[in-house]
Amino acid sequence: MKTRKSLFVFVVLFLMVAGCSNEIANEEQKIEVQKRIDDENDYEDFKEITNNDEVQKVKEIVFDIEWENAKVQMEHPADYRFIFQYKNPNIEAKAVSYKLWISPNNDVVEIVMEDDAYAKLNKENSSIIIEIFTGENLPN
Repeated sequence: MKTRKSLFVFVVLFLMVAGCSNEIANEEQKIEVQKRIDDENDYEDFKEITNNDEVQKVKEIVFDIEWENAKVQMEHPADYRFIFQYKNPNIEAKAVSYKLWISPNNDVVEIVMEDDAYAKLNKENSSIIIEIFTGENLPN
């Protein structure tokens, strides 16, 4: 049953990112990252990732993880929020929003997609995403 749910979430994600035509599927994307600026739910634009290799690496990690169909309640608002966007401003596509938390031990990342899917990354993938997003390594 869990495998079916994961497969369903993966298929939906793939369709949303790939788009309905080959023309859109071949378009380059960027990642818009926002960072929480205080203890509240306030965010500011932090970074725009346009390097194709970095965007593809984040996409691979996000789309290859096993998502759990669950609503989670975290102790504080997400540390970062991010979305994939097409570089071509003429392409309109629904952006899927992701919220990212760095664990209290600063060793892994947890991600919530659209408030109803949850995933915890392993240490290696957590480090890769944080390095791409911030330019820094996870402390642990």
